[in-house]
Parts: sequence; C-alpha cells; structure tokens
Amino acid sequence: MFAYFKDLSLSRKAWFLLTISCCALEATALYFQHGMGLKPCVMCIYERLALFAILAAGILGILAPKITLVRCAALALGLYGAIKGLLLALKHTNYQLHPAPWNQCSPFVDFPDTLPLHKWFPYVFEATGDCGKISWQFWGLSMPQWLIAIFAVYLVIFVLITLSQFKRTRRQRDLFH
Repeated sequence: MFAYFKDLSLSRKAWFLLTISCCALEATALYFQHGMGLKPCVMCIYERLALFAILAAGILGILAPKITLVRCAALALGLYGAIKGLLLALKHTNYQLHPAPWNQCSPFVDFPDTLPLHKWFPYVFEATGDCGKISWQFWGLSMPQWLIAIFAVYLVIFVLITLSQFKRTRRQRDLFH
C-alpha cells in the first residue's frame, strides 16, 4: 500500500489532481460568496487560506515531484494546510452549534500589516459575515461541517503519502545497466 502512495507522490498527475480539487473548492467558495450572495465570515476566510496552502502544496508538487526536497516541502505545506483547516473548521462549527456572547469569532480578519490580503484582494479575503450564523446547509450539514470532512480527507491522504516517503523503492534494472 505504501509503495502505491509513494508512486503517487512521484507522479505529477496526483499533484495536478490535488491542485484541481483545491481550485474547484476555491471556485465553489467564490460562487457561494459572489453568485449566491453568502457573506463569508472571518473563519471562512481563514479556512479559505488553509485551502490555499494545500493548493500551493499541489503546485509545488507539480513542479518537481521527483526531487525529494521539493516533494517533502510540498507534503509539509499540505499537512500544515490540512491540519490548520481542520482545526479552523472544528472551531467554526463550535461557534455555530454553541452560540454565546463569549463564543464568537472576531468581526475583523487579523492579517499582518505586511500582508493585508483583505485590502489587496477584498474580492476574495474580505470578511463581512457572522461566524455563528448558519446561512447554508446541504444534507443537514453546514459549510464548516462539510469542511471538516474535506480537510479530514486531505489530512488522511497527506499522512499516508508522508508515511510512504519512508518506503524504499525498488530500482528496476534495465537490460544494459
């Protein structure tokens, strides 16, 4: 099994599929925001950033999957994005399921002064919604609950692929080598 995951990590196709899945999820988020008029909250923006980290990992993996250092950097970035996204989605779900005056997110995003994404790209990173409000559901689950499942799947995949990096690969002998 680990040999299969190691082969996946060496393939540009797998990294491309990861990138496409993240692009589809980001496009869906933008459709919800601008097409359906749902206002993203601060936690939504942070979850979006975690997904961008996984997207960046996919792009990094596409560039040079056979170079160990690049592949490991992509896996580390993807693991970080999946873990951070899962923790944010769990916290966001807690805000929605247990609303209270002391259990709320900040009304403003907290980006560093040197990287004010909400000012540079307000179309994507400006938060105007309420974290505790459930404004969309599908099959009885809110958006952060779906994100828990999505980030958990990403996390399991990244953990399996990271563990597979310790599997030695057999070298195929050529006829003349």
